[in-house]
Amino acid sequence: MTITLDEILPLPLRDKPRVQQSQLWNRRFGFSTGDWVKVKAPSGTGKTTLVHIIWQLRNDYTGKLFYDEADASGLPAQKISQFRQQKMSVIFQDLRLFGNLTAGENIELKRCMNEHPFYEAKMIGEMAEALGVQHILSQKAATCSYGEQQRIAIIRSLMQPFELLIMDEPFSHLDLENTAKAAALIASECKKRGAGFLLTDLDEDNHFEYTKQVQL
Repeated sequence: MTITLDEILPLPLRDKPRVQQSQLWNRRFGFSTGDWVKVKAPSGTGKTTLVHIIWQLRNDYTGKLFYDEADASGLPAQKISQFRQQKMSVIFQDLRLFGNLTAGENIELKRCMNEHPFYEAKMIGEMAEALGVQHILSQKAATCSYGEQQRIAIIRSLMQPFELLIMDEPFSHLDLENTAKAAALIASECKKRGAGFLLTDLDEDNHFEYTKQVQL
């Protein structure tokens, strides 16, 4: 899969001077299966907006977004859903877990969204053990710490098939040790599938062997 931003510019950022220095806004930028992309930017420059545009949660922008060769704005809702279920996965900055469900139920819900689940249920426990959250799988998500919720959201994103993984500051509430574990799991899954990703963050890092790095 390829995602292309063709002179995308969010309307709220239209008159901000910093946009002129951006390597992504109001330019043509694309990334594909196999690309590991880091988008670095300080707060307030549109990292979450970028993720929401790519995921087609926002349409307050100029320019065009393409999924492969198709203009995303012209795709029917059913086709967008197919992309989200089969070709793309996401880790939102606000995580979007269901607080009244357990951590394990949040992951299982994603695993079973496809008619033929990508992984068997036992993989939930294996990934949870790898990230040190196996002990909270039966705990309501709302009662977990934000760092625990972040790791649950990471595991949830890996339960479905994808060619591109979109991540918005996925390690913001993790310490160095847990960040290393989470990054290793994500890298392993992307390599296994031949998948790519786009990750937004505030600072420089060496969590991955990026193929592209851009300043927002």
